[in-house]
Amino acid sequence: MNDMTTPIEAAAPDGLGSRVVKAVMWRSGSQIIAQISMWASTFFVIRLLNPSDYGLFAMTQSVLVLLSLLNGGGFAGALVRAETITTKDVRQVFGLLVALNVGIALLQIAAAPLAASYFKHPLVGELLVVQSLLYLANPFIVLPSALLARSMDFHRQAKVNLLAAAAGALTSILCALSGFGVWTLVFAPLALVWTRAIGMTVAARLLVWPSFHLAGAGATVRFGGAMLLSAFLWLIQTQADVFIGGRALDPHHLGLYTTSLFLAQILTAKFIPPLNEVAFTAYARLQGRGEAAYAFEKSVRIIMMVSLPFYFGLATTAAPFVQTMLGPKWIEAVPIVAILALAMPFVTLQILFTPATTALGHIRIQVISSAAGAVIMPLGFLLTVRGGATGLAWTWLTAFPILAAFTAWIAMPIIGTSAAALARAVTPPLLAATGMAIVVELVDHLIAVQSPALRLALLVGTGGITYAVLALLVARPVVAEIIALFRSERLARA
Repeated sequence: MNDMTTPIEAAAPDGLGSRVVKAVMWRSGSQIIAQISMWASTFFVIRLLNPSDYGLFAMTQSVLVLLSLLNGGGFAGALVRAETITTKDVRQVFGLLVALNVGIALLQIAAAPLAASYFKHPLVGELLVVQSLLYLANPFIVLPSALLARSMDFHRQAKVNLLAAAAGALTSILCALSGFGVWTLVFAPLALVWTRAIGMTVAARLLVWPSFHLAGAGATVRFGGAMLLSAFLWLIQTQADVFIGGRALDPHHLGLYTTSLFLAQILTAKFIPPLNEVAFTAYARLQGRGEAAYAFEKSVRIIMMVSLPFYFGLATTAAPFVQTMLGPKWIEAVPIVAILALAMPFVTLQILFTPATTALGHIRIQVISSAAGAVIMPLGFLLTVRGGATGLAWTWLTAFPILAAFTAWIAMPIIGTSAAALARAVTPPLLAATGMAIVVELVDHLIAVQSPALRLALLVGTGGITYAVLALLVARPVVAEIIALFRSERLARA
């Protein structure tokens, strides 16, 4: 990267469909493998730590997530969306990322005593000081990831992500066994993030100096600024529960709530965002080609086909799942998990609109949607916090459907789809998942199994078979689309 003005090529439009299939397979496949290792370590660690450890950690996250929105990911996103970029553009974005992340690391260190005072726990301040090291790794993750995504080269990202997940999982297990307590939840992410930073830099062969001269970077700054505003508003709606509940609930009950939310959000937080990375790049390449609506509707069909049985299954098996995976000391989380699981389909649908509208040049849609959420969700949490952790969970199930409907209303004209098309995409998997949930509930009531593990195995097996049969009966075209997706990838490899 010596020539400052030589264009850096993006993924070519020709063969875009094949590139998207490969990207989805690499990104989702690696995510599944990485998450399996992370889940194994997470559930192992949850059994060793106490709910209060997760409550203290959640208090730090309300600060960490607030400042993380300033990490500059939106500026790197401008590189993905742009038709052409040069080394100068890359260096300018790198400079922005370095300046922002060093700044927010220092800001978090300065704010740590205030956070400890707000939450009335001195340890919160100590945790935040160490967690500031996370920000310093961001420039070496965000920029290489954007450049690899621009060329739709997700296989190298996948390898790095797998290595980083292994480093994080191993660190968490060793720390938990060594009696590190809540510090386990700090050191494991540090190991994961810094492994990923080094790996991504090597994978992207990124050897440039940051530039702090921003002349000619107006478009990048405007796009990144809009993404920053949207991220800030999204933060308000998603972190208001911990911010409000952190003072109203004790660490034990806050830990029950945040761990339940983690379980319910496994798909929306761990699998949908990586797929949205691929979708953003694909939508950006589809600008002006009139194919965005078809691509969006297809993504909704496929993702709902995969996610709805998980959400409905988690809701119906919450009791044996929590008893088996987390242990008896987490039994109070059962109703919280069930309520949150039923809210997640609306969350999934809402966030699927983001890559489509943003990549098509309408970042204002994301900003407006996030602004609505920043009003609706905090108000809901303020009204329900008196009901404790369960009350906070009910806000997700009652308020998020309203937010998802509003987002769909403002985004559908931009994408070129309609409410009828969206209903056609969602209905088949919804019918199959609902039928599965009914059968699982009936089996659970008719067959009494004392062992939580055996009960969970019976219900999961029943649900899997039932969903497969119902999917073939009421959603055969969607099943065919998923099979065709995998076949296309195998043919592309041949």
